[in-house]
Amino acid sequence: MPPREPLLVVVLGPTASGKTALALAIARRFEAEIVNCDSVAMYRDFEIGTAKPTAAERAEVAHHLLDFVDPTANVTAGEYARRARQALNEIAGRGRLAIVSGGTGLYLRALLEGLFAGPQRSEDLRNNLRRRAEQSGPERLHRILCRLDPSAAKRIHANDVPKVIRALEVCLSSRRPMTALWQEGREPLRGFRILRLGLNPEREALYERINQRAAKMFEHGLIAETKQLWEKYGDEPWPLTALGYRQAMQVLRGEIDRKLALESAQQAHRNYAKRQMTWFRREPKVRWLSGFGDDSGVQAEAIAAVSIKNSE
Repeated sequence: MPPREPLLVVVLGPTASGKTALALAIARRFEAEIVNCDSVAMYRDFEIGTAKPTAAERAEVAHHLLDFVDPTANVTAGEYARRARQALNEIAGRGRLAIVSGGTGLYLRALLEGLFAGPQRSEDLRNNLRRRAEQSGPERLHRILCRLDPSAAKRIHANDVPKVIRALEVCLSSRRPMTALWQEGREPLRGFRILRLGLNPEREALYERINQRAAKMFEHGLIAETKQLWEKYGDEPWPLTALGYRQAMQVLRGEIDRKLALESAQQAHRNYAKRQMTWFRREPKVRWLSGFGDDSGVQAEAIAAVSIKNSE
């Protein structure tokens, strides 16, 4: 008989649902290694607003694709998928269980299902689109995407300028909707048995936790960290437009006060959680867990599921 394919555990769910806690619990039980799938946590120096694993947690369990990108660089979903697949193969080669954990749905889909062979990057076109976003606002670009590729526009938020620009670049360069190209030529991840574990806490409890976490970020120095990043790197880093950092930048520019920034960040994170669940409900064969990832009962259920899948 051919050798059994190694197991890959995927922990997914909305922001603040406890993905990190659950991934760590599974990793401790099975001596596993964790591969990050959060697009902002990949960037160095961005700490408070990303809710990365602590230094102690990283020392206890091996983590991959954290803090490996310079803030002025940009990691596409395709590049993430290549790096993550390499990490997974290296982990499997050591005979250890791999866990992918994070809430960036597009990056997870690129890793598990592959990406289309889209047109090459056009810096001239990208710069032109960036200037248009700066002059007219990101909503203008998003409206153009709505006309060229309505399906892609539904999945990409208007404020996620890099993704909107990439989608427009694909549409304009190929003269076809990016969504249509997505269906062609994708190469899914092979060589692993995949167990998807999804966290699905009760909505009101999730929103309360989101509000509390955003408040703690501001209490623990998010605005000061953002100021340091702004002074060090200027306006260029994409993560400065991420939730939390975006509102902190508005405070630093004098556009809103701290109270309104916190309320805006809380609302934006709640909206993001809603979009994440819409995205993740389209993932196939997810075993949904009713609760937060730091709940002992949820952790026990997840560990049992991994044990059963591992023995098949």
